[in-house]
Amino acid sequence: MAALGEAAARWAPALWRRAVRAASWLGGRRFASGGTQSPPTFGLLLDIDGVLVRGHQVIPAAQEAFRQLLDPQGQLRVPVVFVTNAGNISQCSKAEELSDQLGFQVEPDQVILSHSPMKLFSQHHNRRMLVSGQGPLVENARALGFKHLVTVDELRAAFPVLDMVDLQRRPKTTLLPRNDFPAIEGVLLLGEPVRWETSLQLITDVLLSDGNPGTGLATAPYPHLPVLASNTDLLWMAEAKMPRFGHGTFLLCLEAIYRKLTGRELCYTGLTGKPSLLTYRYAEGLLAQQAAQRGWAAPIRSLYAVGDNPMSDVYGANLFHQHLQTQQEGAARSCVSILVCTGVYGPQAPSPTAPAPGSEGSPFHGHRDFGFRPELLQAAHVVSDLQEAVRLVLCKEGWTV
Repeated sequence: MAALGEAAARWAPALWRRAVRAASWLGGRRFASGGTQSPPTFGLLLDIDGVLVRGHQVIPAAQEAFRQLLDPQGQLRVPVVFVTNAGNISQCSKAEELSDQLGFQVEPDQVILSHSPMKLFSQHHNRRMLVSGQGPLVENARALGFKHLVTVDELRAAFPVLDMVDLQRRPKTTLLPRNDFPAIEGVLLLGEPVRWETSLQLITDVLLSDGNPGTGLATAPYPHLPVLASNTDLLWMAEAKMPRFGHGTFLLCLEAIYRKLTGRELCYTGLTGKPSLLTYRYAEGLLAQQAAQRGWAAPIRSLYAVGDNPMSDVYGANLFHQHLQTQQEGAARSCVSILVCTGVYGPQAPSPTAPAPGSEGSPFHGHRDFGFRPELLQAAHVVSDLQEAVRLVLCKEGWTV
């Protein structure tokens, strides 16, 4: 199966133009320029969990790093976007949270959530979509442009006999079947839900019934309804000593169930979040927008992506760097991957190996549609923390540390 990242490369020219337009929609205040430093020609893409914070705790080195990045007026000296695979929060709320944690103003248009690039999938915005996740789910989906939404809870309320795992939630009486529920036309997966068994069952019902879960079909339709998903991270790092399940684990469950029931692969119309090329193209557009707002005329040629997860942060940055060597729709010419040791990755971890029974080493934790490519899992630089990463970048660019 061709990786979605490679497919996105073929769409890049049109998506780049749309990403720049999307960036302009976000507005935001005009950043004040300060200092006598020459305009930057580089920008930073910073992961959040495991780089800036662990759960609700700010990593001390991250605070030190921003002391190097801020000018005396408290303004960033270079364009920065925060690229997270989180999605169960609004863009504005995440910006406020980062502002409180880091001690300076982070604007919403500096935050890219895993689903932010779904603004570009306008051909699906008028479909009636089943949406899965938690937090401000409907608010987020509407902000992305989706107009007709059905939540898993709403679908369960319409068809209570579909959700049978929890004995306490099973219907106590026989219910009449409904035939007045409009058909669902696609599935939108924005983040891990709370009741996985309910979401897995109802999403599968929608796919197998061609959007009419109150009925049954002798043969499951294939191709199935469009499925858009964000955040393929299998694991993420919080306060616990070991990584926690991410949305990628939920997707893995859904894919396995669909394959077991139908004998076919679940296909995604779009995957967003790291390591998708589309997410990095979108981030490049926002960096260019931010530089323009600051009055920095020099094009942003070099991107530095800092993360803690080889499977998403390093893989995605290296994939984008390879893409930039052959296709350059924007100004960027390179994307350098920098891996920190404050989150998922630890320096003692064995190198990932190809998924094979009985193989030694660390198993490949990437999503199936981003195939195992060892060269993409090797960071250009491995450093202890964000402070060291920022110092490295500034030195490479000839800036004062």
